[in-house]
Amino acid sequence: FLEHPVCRECSTKRRPQSLADEGDKVLYFHVLILSDLDACGDPPRFETMRLQHAPKPNYSPGETIHYKCRLGFQPMAPPLPTSAVCQDDNTWSPLQEACTRKLCPNLGDPVNGQVNYVNGSTMFGSQAHYVCNEGFYMIGSRILYCEISGNNVIWDDNPPLCERILCATPRNITNGRITNYKDEYEYNEIVTYSCNPSDGPDEYSLVGESVLVCVDSDRWSSDSPQCKVVKCEYPVVEHGKMVFRKKFYYKSQVAFECNQGFYLHGSNTIVCGANSTWEPKIPMCTKEPTTATTKPLTSSASGFIKSCLYISISFKFLVIFHTPLNVW
Repeated sequence: FLEHPVCRECSTKRRPQSLADEGDKVLYFHVLILSDLDACGDPPRFETMRLQHAPKPNYSPGETIHYKCRLGFQPMAPPLPTSAVCQDDNTWSPLQEACTRKLCPNLGDPVNGQVNYVNGSTMFGSQAHYVCNEGFYMIGSRILYCEISGNNVIWDDNPPLCERILCATPRNITNGRITNYKDEYEYNEIVTYSCNPSDGPDEYSLVGESVLVCVDSDRWSSDSPQCKVVKCEYPVVEHGKMVFRKKFYYKSQVAFECNQGFYLHGSNTIVCGANSTWEPKIPMCTKEPTTATTKPLTSSASGFIKSCLYISISFKFLVIFHTPLNVW
């Protein structure tokens, strides 16, 4: 700064406080403006790379910053620049990713199974999905993840195994037997149950599935059946009768119809169930109809009716009745 001639003699004296402060502020502000306008901004951020050193508040043109690959990534091949330079126009160049994901070891298909890679690669962050062939079950993790381990990437678990599905012999049953008994069964093999002859007057009924299939490791398609006497009581329907029947053992069917002028309330066919009860319950024959009744076989006439033809079938005989017009 040039001193004013008038102040030559007092140059060693302190300037007025206000002038000195204002001058410093203007100079400092001027320096800041020049600094901001003549510097690059924050270094660019990359997905696969990070700065080798802590960033500075600002960078002058010509300054260089260096990057290194993040964990789980490695330099591309052929290599690309891993540094950037602050340009005269206050921009960074070059600006591009120079690293790529590391690869986990390739996994071969397990014996009696296959492995499928999500996105078709073993890159860091990918998954390996395992499936076993039909008739085999998996021991181990079904999904493996490619993860970071130190400076490398590895699968987070060992590959699973595919073992053959085997079923142990299902349990024996009272009053019954297994016709193709052996100690071990493979996938989709079957066992067949049957009941022994009864020593009493009533035969044994096989309640449940007679054929079981080995569907999974030590798992059959259903529980073992039972051999027991199942006998339902004689069904009686007031104002009705059975039109079809046989012995009242397990799964026996009985059909009913009501006497003339009565309505059937319920199912006209019932079955003897496993607990020696009729399913559904025995129906009733009622005089008055309800929403759940079945129309009676015949009904009484009132007043005059038109000429009708009635056909009655009884066993092997066919009888035809004809009534003249307006005559009952």
